[in-house]
Amino acid sequence: MSRHRANPNASDDPDARHRGNAETRHQVLRAFGYVVVAMSVVVGLFSVYSYRHFNENLTILDVTSQLGDDRPDKVEVEGPREPINVLVMGSDSRDGKGNNIDGLRGGGQRSDTTLLIHLSADRENAYGVSLPRDAMVQRPTCFTKDKKEIPGGFDMWNAAFSVGGPACTIRQFEQLTHVKIDHFVVVDFNGFKDMVDAIDGVKVCIPEDVDDPVGNIHLKAGTREVKGQEALNYVRIRHNISNNGDIGRMKRQQAFVAAMTNKVSSAGTLSRPDRLFGFVNAATSSLTLDPGLSSVKKIADLAGQFQDTGLDKIKFVTIPFAAYEPDPNRLVWSGDADNLWRKVRNDMPLSKRLSTEAITAAGKSKDPKKSAAQAAGTVTKTDEETAAANGLCA
Repeated sequence: MSRHRANPNASDDPDARHRGNAETRHQVLRAFGYVVVAMSVVVGLFSVYSYRHFNENLTILDVTSQLGDDRPDKVEVEGPREPINVLVMGSDSRDGKGNNIDGLRGGGQRSDTTLLIHLSADRENAYGVSLPRDAMVQRPTCFTKDKKEIPGGFDMWNAAFSVGGPACTIRQFEQLTHVKIDHFVVVDFNGFKDMVDAIDGVKVCIPEDVDDPVGNIHLKAGTREVKGQEALNYVRIRHNISNNGDIGRMKRQQAFVAAMTNKVSSAGTLSRPDRLFGFVNAATSSLTLDPGLSSVKKIADLAGQFQDTGLDKIKFVTIPFAAYEPDPNRLVWSGDADNLWRKVRNDMPLSKRLSTEAITAAGKSKDPKKSAAQAAGTVTKTDEETAAANGLCA
């Protein structure tokens, strides 16, 4: 495994870029989706100096030698282009600065959520599949950079990153789904606040006052712009906003990222080079990527392909799951997950059900109609919890 900065004069410390925070991974992961959209615009606006500056921000990590000889093959598709699969992971250290926001510390480096982004060969659609950290899976044998074996085991999804970094997470994903990864991105949460501040905040709807003494998070209900630490607090709330646990938080974060995507793509941002520069500067400083994405130019080339798809065709869903009977705090992928991975392998669109439930990068579900309860004005407690989980007001 080789790891280096895009800047040849920068440090080659293999641990330097994997410091951040735990629970914020869910939302930062999706940051790559809208970073990719913004990058294509930025590349056309800034000077050669800016390109070099952004390139020097990037950290490049080659894990090819750690992925084994039994990687899945990609299914051949008709046409001049192939589908693209990008695995996005969060990087954190629970002992890092500010990591006690969720009441959890210690345990070393982790990736608390993983996102698979699939871009179709015809570039007509794209979707991101969120993988809950609490899902119990069979982790395969992994390998260190020195080719030493890391024993596999039945464990939580995010344990792979803890024991073997991004290489083990990629290997785990490929062995479980038989979907080959083309590129990977690791996002350090420390840049999240800077990204939000660079675009002068993101509008969210908080359905009820939040008073979370565990994380020391206190937010007033209502629709408003959140910035910096407040935005980070909002997307990381573990208590007192819904009873849906980690899944509810993931959905809320998906809605936040959709709102952020809109903000990045808005005229108010695109017409402000200072905001774009600040956003991309913060984003590139937070990214560790494979050699195939080793420069702003390469990232922008990928960005252009996502931009061609259109925000309304980029959807975010969560892997179908079921309860894990031995432990109510854990879950497992359901049988429908196999159907979803089959669609990814064969470059097929999402099922009608998943597509309808998805949050799009344009900021709304495919089916924007009100529920019967909303139309009748009889919003239930369950409706309110769902709204809270998604960062919307019932």
